[in-house]
Amino acid sequence: MVKVAILGFGVVGSGVAEVLTGNGAGISKKADDLIELKYILDVRDIPDSPFAGCFVKDFAVIEADPEINVVVETIGGVGAALDFTERALKAGKSVVSSNKELVATHGRRLLELAAQNNAVYLFEASVGGGIPILRPLSECMAANDILEICGILNGTANYIFTRMVQDGIPFEQALKGAQANGYAEQNPAADVEGMDTCRKLCILSSIAFGWHLLPEQVPTTGITKITLADEAYAAACGRRIKLLGRAIAREDGSVCPYVEPHFVSLQDPLGGVEDVFNAIKVKGDAVGDVMFYGRGAGKLPTASAVVADVIAAARQLTRAGYHPWQENQPEKVLPADQLESAWYVRLAEGTLSTGEKLTIAGGEPGESGWITQPMTRGQLDALLADRKVLSVIRVLD
Repeated sequence: MVKVAILGFGVVGSGVAEVLTGNGAGISKKADDLIELKYILDVRDIPDSPFAGCFVKDFAVIEADPEINVVVETIGGVGAALDFTERALKAGKSVVSSNKELVATHGRRLLELAAQNNAVYLFEASVGGGIPILRPLSECMAANDILEICGILNGTANYIFTRMVQDGIPFEQALKGAQANGYAEQNPAADVEGMDTCRKLCILSSIAFGWHLLPEQVPTTGITKITLADEAYAAACGRRIKLLGRAIAREDGSVCPYVEPHFVSLQDPLGGVEDVFNAIKVKGDAVGDVMFYGRGAGKLPTASAVVADVIAAARQLTRAGYHPWQENQPEKVLPADQLESAWYVRLAEGTLSTGEKLTIAGGEPGESGWITQPMTRGQLDALLADRKVLSVIRVLD
C-alpha cells in the first residue's frame, strides 16, 4: 500500500484530497497498488472537513512515519515548503509539488536530493495547471533538440486581455473582475508583473535545455501599462496582445529567455487563446511545432496533474523522475535586447520614417500607431530618440 501526506489544505491541497479519495479505486488500479491518504498538514483546525481525521500540525509526524511513501507539497513559497520538501526527500519519501516558485528557484538541488535518496521529485502541476506539458517535454520529445518554447503561461493575464477586448473596459477594471471571479489574488503582482510566467518559463527551459535557468536571468515585463488604445491598434492589424514567455535556442548553445507582452497574429494559434486558458508551443528540430492547450489553473485541473504525479511516484518507475539539471550556466543566457523583431510603437505625436502606419477609429488627436521593420531593442531606441513614446510592444514573428 502507498500512503500519502498532503502539505497544505488550500485550493490545490483540498482538490488533491478530493480526487485521491473520490477516484480512489481507479487511481489505485493505475498505480498497481492501493493508494491511501493518511495525513494532511495544516496549521488550522477544520473539524467539519470530511478529512478531519487526517489532520496533523507537526511535519515531524509525517517525516518520521515509515508508512508515508509520497508527500504532496501544496503550501507554496520557498519557506516552509523548501524545508519540508528537503526533509521528506532526505527521509526517502518521494515529493510531488505544484509550487512553481520553489521549482524555479531550487529545482536542481531538489532533483539531486531525490536521486541521492532513491526518491523522485515531480512537479507537473507547477506549469499549466492540468495541462500535461513537463513529462511530454521530458520524455515524448526526448529525441528532439528543443529550438523554442513560446507560451501563454498565466491565465489571469490572459483573462484580463480578453475582458479588455470583449467588454471594452480598461486594465484596472478588468483586473478587478479577475479578482472578483477568483482568477487573481488581492495582491496580483505575480500575475500582472509577469513573475508567475517567468517562473514557469524557467521550469520549462530547465527541462528542455538541461541546465537550471534562474528567474533573475529572465528579463520580465508585465501588462500593467497596456491600454485600450493598444488593443485597438492590435485589432487594426489583425493581432491580439498576449503576455508570452519565450526561450529561443541558438546554434551556439546559448538561449534567449524573456517575458513580455507581444502583438500576436490571429493566424497564430496563440492569438486565439482566450480567458483563463494557457497554451504552450514547443518547437523541436525533428517534430516541428507542438502545442499544449488547456486550463492553466483551478482546483480540480491542478489536482488532476498532482494526482497523476502521485501515481507515477507510487509506481516508482525510473522514468517517473526528471534527470537532475546541470548547474546554472550564465554564459549561455543571451540578452533579449539582442533579439531582432518587429515592434509596435504608439506615439503621442509625430511620425516614423520607416514602418507600417496603423489607423483606428476614435484615436486621440495626434496619436499614431506603427509596426516597425525587424530590429533590436537598441536600434529601436535609437529610432525613437526625442519622440514622445506612449507604448512599445514586441511583435511575435
